[in-house]
Amino acid sequence: MTAPLPRAMLIDMDDTILSAYGRPEIAWNIVATEFADELAPHTPHAVAAAILASARRFWSVAGAEWRMKLIQARQEVVKGGFAALTSDGAALPVELALRIADRFTAYRDEQMFIFPGAHEAIDEFKARGVRLALVTNGEAGQQRAKIERFALAHRFDHIQIEGEHGFGKPEEKAYRHAMERLGVGPEDTWMIGDNLEWEIEAPQRLGIYSIWIDVHGDGLPADTTVKPDRIIRSLTELVPAR
Repeated sequence: MTAPLPRAMLIDMDDTILSAYGRPEIAWNIVATEFADELAPHTPHAVAAAILASARRFWSVAGAEWRMKLIQARQEVVKGGFAALTSDGAALPVELALRIADRFTAYRDEQMFIFPGAHEAIDEFKARGVRLALVTNGEAGQQRAKIERFALAHRFDHIQIEGEHGFGKPEEKAYRHAMERLGVGPEDTWMIGDNLEWEIEAPQRLGIYSIWIDVHGDGLPADTTVKPDRIIRSLTELVPAR
């Protein structure tokens, strides 16, 4: 069932409008397989598993500044994965870790696409008079390049990139600033995104109706206490029938 649209929407970009970071386990396994000959005696699967475990450790403690240095963060993650493998057997060179990390970055960029119907849904929201803000975390240059590549800038009344503004989700200022620019309050606003902390829990504390997009249909994690106001798989589900 669709619901009447609000006066304003704050919409996340990565893995909400664009397929950007979802399913990292698939991407790491594909990239590791490309380097199989150089990884011996370790298998690509074992290397990918070590990198994924390193990524979980890294991002569990990494500060927001690493979102501004994503390429370097990936290099640190791969080096961490290599270090774990070294403790169990043959060492792998740091130079190889850097090449794998950079290939992962390039692969992600190659595979990025806009979700079907996303442009059309956003255009329909705008046509119906909804005020729209794109609110995305990350480094300014990388995020702005995505916005231009996928023709998003003209579709929004306000573009808010963490690296350009100096603050980002889940900081309260990120939501308040976007609403201020749109001329609305929390009672008039929906937040839509894939991150349970950034797009659901934090905006809910301000009284914003918060919608979790579960593009892969995985469902809520079993250990989460976050309760979205609504769950969707595509922005198209929010477009009211004419």
